[in-house]
Amino acid sequence: MKLELGNFYVKDIVFGDKTFYSEGILTINKDEALNVVKEDEHITEADLFIVKPGDKVRLVPVKEAIEPRTRVGDGPVFPGVTGDLMQAGNGKTLALKDCSVLVVGKHWGGFQDGLIDMSGEGAKYTYFSQLKNIVLVADTDEEFEKREQQKKNRALRWAGMRLSEYIGSCVKDLEPEEIDTFELDPITKRSSDINGLPSVVLVLQPQSQMEELGYNDLIYGWDANRMLPTFMHPNEVLDGAIISGSFMPCSSKWSTYDFQNFPMIRRLYEEHGKTLNFLGIIMSNLNVALDQKERAALFVAQMAKSLGADSAIVAEEGYGNPDADFIACIVALEDAGVKTIGLTNECTGRDGKSQPLVTLDPKANAIVSCGDVSQLIELPPMETVLGELESLGRDGFAGGWAGDEILGPSVRDDGSIIMENNSMFCGDQVVGWSTKTVKQF
Repeated sequence: MKLELGNFYVKDIVFGDKTFYSEGILTINKDEALNVVKEDEHITEADLFIVKPGDKVRLVPVKEAIEPRTRVGDGPVFPGVTGDLMQAGNGKTLALKDCSVLVVGKHWGGFQDGLIDMSGEGAKYTYFSQLKNIVLVADTDEEFEKREQQKKNRALRWAGMRLSEYIGSCVKDLEPEEIDTFELDPITKRSSDINGLPSVVLVLQPQSQMEELGYNDLIYGWDANRMLPTFMHPNEVLDGAIISGSFMPCSSKWSTYDFQNFPMIRRLYEEHGKTLNFLGIIMSNLNVALDQKERAALFVAQMAKSLGADSAIVAEEGYGNPDADFIACIVALEDAGVKTIGLTNECTGRDGKSQPLVTLDPKANAIVSCGDVSQLIELPPMETVLGELESLGRDGFAGGWAGDEILGPSVRDDGSIIMENNSMFCGDQVVGWSTKTVKQF
């Protein structure tokens, strides 16, 4: 499979009479863009804002991040979700870089939603403060979904994807400023020089532990809970085959933008043929019952061994219950003779003294930490809030609270906040963005 990603580097974003891209400036016709958003009759209110690094703006509840793209030769950016099912990872896709579409609820948030500060102390905790963002702030008439603690509002998420496709389409007839090419020969057809290098497989565990549909990450529109571990080409992940789900404490979540740009995949591509032989991706899953976790781990280990993997990298989306899948997978790989590194965050409690993962094993002796989800963050008021600040403490955010005997409420009367890192939108960035780690004293 050969994927060409054509890049257009956005230097600034403005509203104007038409949507177009020229010399680094992305101009958006706001009325046309909102018409795309409001194609869903469930959306009752919607507005668009442009926020940039350094702006004194706080966004909450943030539900999704998407990179604006368009597929050359027609076809949806997200096959099986925003259009007909088709193969992702082949051909040419055009992307507007250094920007994203952020989806923010106008009122209600939930367990899986997060916060972004575009400036100040809070900006360092999330990658998206570095981007120029087109922010969709919207509400719907769906009472159940607005208040159901763990389910993101589907109408808003899909509106964000439609909006990103609409914006991305403005470059469909332009020549990209740069082209990134991603291509791997079939495993059995690679040269002896490449086959002589240490072979590596990347094992991804996207959010898939909810047995009820509507919560989990989707793979080609298919709920990831319904799959068994599956071998995938890395190009598929980079090219829209996966969208983010809606059940996960927010700092642990992988947004759709993260899947589209997955730094770990790009890094393995950079080393392919130089220091390693990148075999591809085993897309695993997260389960509820112990036997399901063990079964998935055995599938992963058998697949890695059959592919000839000398080593593996395992990355989990989330923590808590998924830790059992994460460790089981590492242990099964090690038992199969595949040297394995794990990528995860930790939940060590506010004092840092709790067990970092729910399950541990001596064989999981090479884990890269992306920081503690329970770390307390205290932030001053922000000049502008897009969304509803009260949702942080009111609506069951994983890192927010309505009241605490010692700390008081997450949202104070003056607009300052105190929360756990859990509420920072995609703050742990296990996919490879993270600059955080832990210190041992």
